[in-house]
Amino acid sequence: MNPPSSRSDALVNKWEGRRFLNDRLDWNLLRTYLAIGQEGSISRAAARLHVTQSAVSQALRRLEEQLGCALILRGGPRFDLTAAGEEVLRIATDIYGDVSRISTAVEKQNDGVAGKVRLLTISRVQSTLYDEFLADFHEAHPRVELEIEVLRSADIISSLLQKTATAGLGLCRIAQPKLEQRQLLRQRYAFYCGVRHRLFGRSDVTLEALRGENFVSFVSDQLGGNLSPLAMFRDENGFTGRIVASSSSFEEIHRLVCAGFGVGCLPEHLLREDVEKGLLWRLPPDEGIVDVNLHLLWNREQKMTVAEAVFLETFQHRLAQASLSEQQKS
Repeated sequence: MNPPSSRSDALVNKWEGRRFLNDRLDWNLLRTYLAIGQEGSISRAAARLHVTQSAVSQALRRLEEQLGCALILRGGPRFDLTAAGEEVLRIATDIYGDVSRISTAVEKQNDGVAGKVRLLTISRVQSTLYDEFLADFHEAHPRVELEIEVLRSADIISSLLQKTATAGLGLCRIAQPKLEQRQLLRQRYAFYCGVRHRLFGRSDVTLEALRGENFVSFVSDQLGGNLSPLAMFRDENGFTGRIVASSSSFEEIHRLVCAGFGVGCLPEHLLREDVEKGLLWRLPPDEGIVDVNLHLLWNREQKMTVAEAVFLETFQHRLAQASLSEQQKS
């Protein structure tokens, strides 16, 4: 058993160590670690922070030295977070949120941020997270004017590369060197037909039976397009039917499928109500065709106004919180 003086010295040293950590821990190191954890990559974290990979690696080592523990398990280009690393990432995310709230409180005291945000988006973005973010952002920054324009994903990417908009919500199958992207939601696509189609209501339809059917298609549903995985699925499974109608608009594809022009491949979560109402019929395969990610996109080289910067930072933080929450559930 340790003598009383030894135990007392140990408690004092432990308290002194905690006080040193509280007083001296560099927020910039935590901010760098937050980027590492969210990106899952040293190189992507460096690109996001506009610094070198060496600078990010050094910041990680300094943070581990200050905390006295390993935060990541290194193994080549990819890595896993340790148990301590997961907890530090959660705390760093909370701290980032607190800092954002401080900024918001100061802005409210000064009548808030003012300016214009131009957002480009594909049609029919159905996301509770997105809706709640917009509501909260407007409440916090009522003097920010939001302009939203609906475009094709390819046009959104083109506009962002030309720096004519603040940000975009769209599909981006091939990463663009100048564009940052954060996943907003994942959409599962499946085959459907309308009430006038000969396969409507039939439970005996097989995937093989669909191979000769004609299709209604998105314009980007072609090799090289943002929805090319749909074209690849048809090609790999020997589909021989023609594309009899196409559009860049979800609403028009939906209209044409309902009218019986042909089979369409559409996002499941947008059509549940139509299936329940008997307007559309879900076709094989039961597991759907492919998952397609919808991203928040912006040009990392674009100079942002204060309003635009606050919009993007707040949106990113909301997405990071949601992502961390999903990781903890799994």
